[in-house]
Amino acid sequence: MIDQIFADNQLFIAVVLGITTLLFLILYLRIQAFISLLIASITVAAVAGMPMDQIIGTIKQGMGGTLGFVAVVVGLGAMFGAILEHTGGAKAIAKFLLNTMGIKQAPLAMAIAGFVIAIPVFFDVAFIILTPIIYALQRNTGKSLLLYAIPLLAGLAITHTFIPPTPGPVAVAEAIGASLGWVIVVGAIAGIPTLIFCGLLFGKFISKKIHIKAPEIVSEENDDGGNDQLPRVGLIFFIIAVPIVLILMNTTVESHLIDLKNYPQIESFIKLLGHPFSALIISNLLAWYLLGYRQGLTKDKLFDVTTKSMAPAGTIILLTGAGGVFKEVLISTKAGELLANTLVESGIPIMVFAFIAAALIRMIQGSATVAMLTAASIIAPLLSSSIGDFNKACMVIAIASGASILSHVNDSGFWLVGQYLGMTEKQTAKSWTVMTTLLALIGFSSAYLLSILFGSVIN
Repeated sequence: MIDQIFADNQLFIAVVLGITTLLFLILYLRIQAFISLLIASITVAAVAGMPMDQIIGTIKQGMGGTLGFVAVVVGLGAMFGAILEHTGGAKAIAKFLLNTMGIKQAPLAMAIAGFVIAIPVFFDVAFIILTPIIYALQRNTGKSLLLYAIPLLAGLAITHTFIPPTPGPVAVAEAIGASLGWVIVVGAIAGIPTLIFCGLLFGKFISKKIHIKAPEIVSEENDDGGNDQLPRVGLIFFIIAVPIVLILMNTTVESHLIDLKNYPQIESFIKLLGHPFSALIISNLLAWYLLGYRQGLTKDKLFDVTTKSMAPAGTIILLTGAGGVFKEVLISTKAGELLANTLVESGIPIMVFAFIAAALIRMIQGSATVAMLTAASIIAPLLSSSIGDFNKACMVIAIASGASILSHVNDSGFWLVGQYLGMTEKQTAKSWTVMTTLLALIGFSSAYLLSILFGSVIN
């Protein structure tokens, strides 16, 4: 009995010391998160009493097991987004929605544009591409720039956080074993009320409190002059929809929502096409040919665009792998099992714990990616095999929501938004920081409610 208590205390100390080490390395010593996660993992393993000769093997197992899936999906997604970005697809969608919905519905148009564009294009890139459009809207209407910027930012942030194949939810889903198809479904459903409240309603409210004018001088690269070479918007929507539809088809087959047991060849074919690897390969080939080659881009230029997209993807892939190492250490040392038992005894719902863990790490060190990966690593060993795919998808959204909360001065996104919108730190905090907090709270509430209502029905 005494030995067991000592062992439990040792594991608990190991986890606390590991997380403390991680935060110390990132915040105080400013060591890159990839190395910090590896050092924190070794710290947990050593303090927990793992034999030294097993620590390196655990690192290799955690890294390899995680990246076998994530590296392929993130890499393919980055190339897909780069082609869409380079060919003007993002601007084409935004301008189409504005022309269709009219100037009075411009905030809604920007919210929808952000929601769609962030599926293939990274958040910061999409925001920079679309800022000339919200500048033009502000100059034409004379209203606060925030009336258009907050809905756009909300749409971009929600999709970037909730809906695969964006890297964050892909990495969390892999860490806890969630189906990407169900994550897409839950993320889209939870994203709608989140977009309405933190994008449209809050955007309208804060624009009346803070009047921001568009910058008087816009650099040549951000000039929003006419561009007759933008691709057809229907083609863009089609290419973006292809991987999502294929992945969802695979999910319906795997979940037996459609019974194809009598047609095994059709079932196998759908599973092949609907696997994220195949779906994203197909979407890349479509984008390469229809948006690139057919629009006049040379093969060398397409090669250059897709190659450059690997740089930001590489950072995310390495961080995700290090998060997988942390998870593997928690499983191997049985520290995750101890945390699970502690949660059961305390009565705290695991989804609430997941949200709080991600939120705390996010607020302390600023990076949403690090917060997602660390929280997912802690939560993964706590999940029992009885938890269904739908509830796991809700868990992904809960973690992603927590990792989005309270973006402030330790987050690069805070400075990016403030710089491009021409706001002071105080104005950025009152608008962007509050919006990200609303996003986190509403997103988590939506996922938690979905889990309660449908978690026991859909498995």
